[in-house]
Amino acid sequence: MTNPSLLILPGDGIGPEVMAEVRKVIDWFGAKRGIAFDVEEDLVGGSAYDEHGVPLTDETMARAQAVDAVLLGAVGGPKYDDLDFSVKPERGLLRLRKEMDLFANLRPAQCFDALADFSSLKKDVVAGLDLMIVRELTSGIYFGEPRGIFEEGNERVGINTQRYTESEIERAVRAAFELAMRRGRRVCSMEKANVMESGILWREVANRVAQDYPEVELTHMYADNGAMQLVRAPKQFDVIVTDNLFGDILSDCAAMLTGSLGMLPSASLGAPMENGRPKALYEPVHGSAPDIAGQGKANPIACILSFAMALRYSFDKGDEAARLEAAVETVLAEGKRTADLLGPEGGTPISTSEMGDAIIGALDASL
Repeated sequence: MTNPSLLILPGDGIGPEVMAEVRKVIDWFGAKRGIAFDVEEDLVGGSAYDEHGVPLTDETMARAQAVDAVLLGAVGGPKYDDLDFSVKPERGLLRLRKEMDLFANLRPAQCFDALADFSSLKKDVVAGLDLMIVRELTSGIYFGEPRGIFEEGNERVGINTQRYTESEIERAVRAAFELAMRRGRRVCSMEKANVMESGILWREVANRVAQDYPEVELTHMYADNGAMQLVRAPKQFDVIVTDNLFGDILSDCAAMLTGSLGMLPSASLGAPMENGRPKALYEPVHGSAPDIAGQGKANPIACILSFAMALRYSFDKGDEAARLEAAVETVLAEGKRTADLLGPEGGTPISTSEMGDAIIGALDASL
């Protein structure tokens, strides 16, 4: 029986630093838990452009299609700002998403007890928060046609088209229901059915999919009300499913409920492969942070938690994912902080590698 395969794309900025700590975790699971991976590493983003003149080579794209999961660090940086749009670092990430057909973006918002005071909301509102936003990722207003800036009379007009097919909606909604079956069995579908025909279709399809999941409670909410409810009473939600535009906005709102955008992982999932696992790309929500790259200041937790998501959703190792998440929580409860996690009281931060080592220590203690 062959080991599951993983393609690592560290990328730019702090990407290589945080990914080095993930490699420690991967090695730990192989040595201490007998869970070995066949790991490959390649270039994406600015690092790929520097080496090959493109942000993602055809060879790397083929490798991404062939493995069980892809783990990406971050792409971009001011060094590449003047490049043509077609070869900017971000185009490498977008190509991965498009050609792998990663249609469901999973953005968890989990508030660790040790960081509850970091949120701008009252502690009792966010303490214990654990919700998941499923954002449709490959259609909607970001991709619909016609689009562009056109001349109309004596002025220009910008046009973007919100367009969804039933099948595009169904596969995103079905992904949300499958996730809810592993969680609290509640799905809230958010759209604007009161003013948008695409929202009406979205609601109709969600209701139809719900018939296949009688154990899951489905509710509907207009997306603007959803934004308000996220900051009023976020713990009312378990899984939220929504379209590309609203998902972009709502997931950032939900992420900041935790008080630390740089702590959060994400997963982008596609259709099942021959082995039954979905095509998948895992990445931290944070960017490449070029201002601190190479200084040992970066927080590796978001990237490490992205690997935890891979354990859960690509490799059917939910118990081991929980073990890794608990190790992170233990380290935070002990007061260990990288620079981005220091509160108003200050303190002495630990380095990127020291945070990785602390998490390995907590994993050892879990045995």
